[in-house]
Amino acid sequence: MAASFSRRSPLLRVKVPALLTACAMSVSACVSPVAGPNGRYAEPIGDAPVTANPTPYSQALVCLGQYARANHRLSPRIAVGRISDYTGKEESDGSGRKLTQGASLMAISALAKAGANLVERYDTSVSELELKYANNKLITDGVPAGPNAPTDYRKIMAGQVSGSDYYLVGGITELNFNIRSSGLDAQGGNLKSTKAGELTGELFVMNVGLDLRLVDTRTLQVVDVISYQKQIIGRQVGIGLFDVMGGNVYNVSAGEGALEPIQMAVRAVIERAVLEMMANLYGAPGPDICLGGGDPLNGRGTTGLTGGYIPAYNNLDGNNAQTRQDIDRWKHLGGPDAPADDRSRY
Repeated sequence: MAASFSRRSPLLRVKVPALLTACAMSVSACVSPVAGPNGRYAEPIGDAPVTANPTPYSQALVCLGQYARANHRLSPRIAVGRISDYTGKEESDGSGRKLTQGASLMAISALAKAGANLVERYDTSVSELELKYANNKLITDGVPAGPNAPTDYRKIMAGQVSGSDYYLVGGITELNFNIRSSGLDAQGGNLKSTKAGELTGELFVMNVGLDLRLVDTRTLQVVDVISYQKQIIGRQVGIGLFDVMGGNVYNVSAGEGALEPIQMAVRAVIERAVLEMMANLYGAPGPDICLGGGDPLNGRGTTGLTGGYIPAYNNLDGNNAQTRQDIDRWKHLGGPDAPADDRSRY
């Protein structure tokens, strides 16, 4: 909101600076240069809980994984390689790429939702370092006895690393702006009136495209190729009012804009591609396998909207795969009603 004064009385000359000073002091009071009793300068705003991050295809991935397990369809071992951004599009201010650089991580999550048997190839730095330590007899799996006491070291066994049957690679190949747009800009007012109004609106469409391939690790034969795209829509509306009252000019405007999340669109395209590939590997005929409703595993599944896991221990009867997407799960433990020792320091 903006206001300009064409006639100012002496009283206004006094009140306006005082009002601005009061506003500035009230804003500065929100932040103190001295930390409070809780060790903070200011309390962070917002208390939205952590939620799952599904796309329209996430539930189908979970259903596919449950179908495979219920029907004893074993997944081959799958690794994920580089799924890079090949669009070359960057922000105009040089702050970074317009599209996510984590497409490989999105693909790993999608495969986990489908119950795939995953082996790590994307980041093996920790395993390689510990293999080097083990080769030099510097690392142990037991409790270190002390700097001078002998300790059994980790043995390097032949064939201890699981190999992959297939690996997934590809890239984000398209980012097209403003495929189509439409807009409206209207202004109106009376010739004899000091009042005027303005209305604006705009719609625009863009899209992202992805190409993925599944490769046989042993033979390097490309066994599956998928190319998908998804369109993204955005809108912007605004309204304005101009008026002159009592010698003062007022110009008020308000607007609202929304754009479908671009990175979420990338995740959706990846999940759709992974869904089709895993359905082929499982021998699933199509989406009709999930139309019956219900959970074929009766809550014993190890996959969910947040991903999946391989039970490390004998905990199949007590896992949290089906509750990881619950919004309020664990939240109360760190809330204001929790004991002081249990609250997060953040």
